[in-house]
Amino acid sequence: MWYTLDQWVLFGVWLLAIPVGGFAFVHALMQRADAFTAADKLTKPAWLGITGASLLVLIVFQYGPRSSGALFWIAGLVAVLVYIVDVRPAVVRVQGGGPRW
Repeated sequence: MWYTLDQWVLFGVWLLAIPVGGFAFVHALMQRADAFTAADKLTKPAWLGITGASLLVLIVFQYGPRSSGALFWIAGLVAVLVYIVDVRPAVVRVQGGGPRW
């Protein structure tokens, strides 16, 4: 029973990781280049490269954390999550945005 539950959880993480990676890449693509340096983060091309490569890794290793490239897959997921949790709020804050609620 636990083996099946474990497989379902990993499958769910894999399914959610690809759209999250796509969101991170598109968000980085649509931001102003000066906002990244003003927020004291890496440059826009650097984050486009990081999120783009991470999205590619998330797609290529199609079984996610169960694949032979699990280490690369996890590194890609971590890179995308760092962008969403750390870089995205700083860039939005610099551009005058903030919480909408």
